[in-house]
Amino acid sequence: MFEKVVLVTRKTRLQGLTAQFNTVAQARFYLEHAGCDFRDYELEDAHYRRSLETVRRSLEHFDGTLKLHIMDRELVPTALFSGKDIVVALGQDGLVANTAKYVGGQPILGTNPDPERFDGLLLPFSPAQVEGSVERVLDGRAQVREVTLAQARLNDGQRLLAFNDLFIGAKTHISARYRIRVGEREAVHSSSGLLVSTGAGSTGWLSSVFNMAAAVTAIGGGQPPAPVRLDWSDRRLFFVVREPFASRHSSVDLAIGMIDPGTALTIESLMPGQGTIFSDGMEADFLRFDSGAVAQIDVAPERARLVVG
Repeated sequence: MFEKVVLVTRKTRLQGLTAQFNTVAQARFYLEHAGCDFRDYELEDAHYRRSLETVRRSLEHFDGTLKLHIMDRELVPTALFSGKDIVVALGQDGLVANTAKYVGGQPILGTNPDPERFDGLLLPFSPAQVEGSVERVLDGRAQVREVTLAQARLNDGQRLLAFNDLFIGAKTHISARYRIRVGEREAVHSSSGLLVSTGAGSTGWLSSVFNMAAAVTAIGGGQPPAPVRLDWSDRRLFFVVREPFASRHSSVDLAIGMIDPGTALTIESLMPGQGTIFSDGMEADFLRFDSGAVAQIDVAPERARLVVG
């Protein structure tokens, strides 16, 4: 059934700085001159390299059964995954989220390279557990959890998937202007953009919105709103408008709500430029959302499949 393991990796902070400044010595000079602890960057990099070597060696044990292909996260959006791939993501939770939306229904093993540094909500496996986990996938004994994805579809046919959340707004800190419609209700907004969250994303970016709302409410002595928590498989999406501005030309109606299965959130861009839609924090992988663009936001027919045991 499976022919290949795709190991998705990510650059460490030190690798990113080395690429920016050409050498490790120059990266060290930059960090230390800024008062940063270069040793922390070195330790993180060394730990990740050790974890990568452990995972690579364990996957090489399947030589003759499974081919091994190692891929940096930057290549994932343009890679062609087949129905015969097992995907292993070695990195932070965000690496799993940014990989899941491109691999179709292939099983994904989230692997935590540094438990002391990363929370690992989407990373149930240690590097030493990867070999046994792949064996369970091959034998059909793995526990798999399906995760609902969101999608943004533009009127020109383009589409973008999201594991955690979609952001619709402006590229910069200028106000985003758009017309929003849910069912028969409609409003024109000027805001910092919209956030549309899946169940998996309800403990991520969306939770920070509720944290802010609770802090603001506390100043006035009010009761903070209860955070929205959806199951990963929930076929509903939750949207919230960030900092809507009330004026003669913009309202705060439709600033929060649920997108039920079979329905969609419609957003028409009123921005002549700088409009964007991106997912899961990846600003480089985006859809332009300028005047004339209309987006339909709803649940994607695809589901991500995370191996959890």
